[in-house]
Amino acid sequence: MNDITSLTFPFTALVGQKSLQQALLLAAVDPSIGGVLVSGPRGTAKSTAARALAELLPEGTLVTLPLGASEEQLIGTLDIQSALRDGGVQFSPGLLAKAHLGVLYVDEVNLLPNPLVDQLLDVAASGVNIVERDGISHRHDARFVLIGTMNPEEGELRPQLLDRFGLAVEMSNCFDAHARQQIVKARLAFDADPKAFRARHDAAQATLSGQIHAARAALASFDFDDAVHARVSELCIAAHVDGLRADLVMLRAARALAALESAAAVTVDHVERVADTVLQHRRKQSQTPSETQAARDSTPRDANAEKAEASDEGYMPPEPAGIAKIKQVRPLAAKKA
Repeated sequence: MNDITSLTFPFTALVGQKSLQQALLLAAVDPSIGGVLVSGPRGTAKSTAARALAELLPEGTLVTLPLGASEEQLIGTLDIQSALRDGGVQFSPGLLAKAHLGVLYVDEVNLLPNPLVDQLLDVAASGVNIVERDGISHRHDARFVLIGTMNPEEGELRPQLLDRFGLAVEMSNCFDAHARQQIVKARLAFDADPKAFRARHDAAQATLSGQIHAARAALASFDFDDAVHARVSELCIAAHVDGLRADLVMLRAARALAALESAAAVTVDHVERVADTVLQHRRKQSQTPSETQAARDSTPRDANAEKAEASDEGYMPPEPAGIAKIKQVRPLAAKKA
């Protein structure tokens, strides 16, 4: 049974959100991409797109992670007493289990405790949730499309967590008059008569849902040739990314796009079309030697430093003061109601 309300705004009716729609569809085809991080100001249809995507998936389930959720609410709990008494593990499902085959939506993900986000991203990438307590463990499938949204004005995610989101899309306010009019007209038409509005998009919705299902089934048949590998490496090196996660995500995203379009093979063109959402949150700026020297030449010189350079006798370079590490204490998780 579809859990999404019949009054959900259709995914195919979204206006001016091509980059976001593509990223969400790629994650829907291959959840192992690792989820989508959508950043931008309020009112840019981030939550509307998340709800719309869920309707296209097999179970149609949308699970929302509340901002104050505890670890137990997220991963589930084990009843140790029943295990000791009866010899069996009694597992109470958490939100990860409920989101299986659907969408797990996390609004204001940048305001969640870092350990919770870390655990969430682990499961999103692996598709498996493992709950352990007092030497007893339970594992279950948890394959879902992770969508995290955030407003950068309210705080940033640590770089380590940013990198673990597979794809990222940066939304912005629309200042194009024609585009704004299209968006507003679509919303007004939906609000005036949701059923009639949805009926006009039923055929497109059914077609897109079928494409997602077919693409999922076709993923295993795709491989990557040397030209694709070479282009992925070039793009990631040029972006100065850390590690190899970007390379893997870019290959998976290109494969998902090829499958979604029923292409015969993954091509360099597919790589080019997904590269921006893969590198958006991983790209690092790097100066060339000439740029670095130019920056030094344009920096005002300190008189004492110039004297020291002229004669280093008796000159000792300044040393940085020690920095004490402060241990962050996590608050105790609230008991599940």
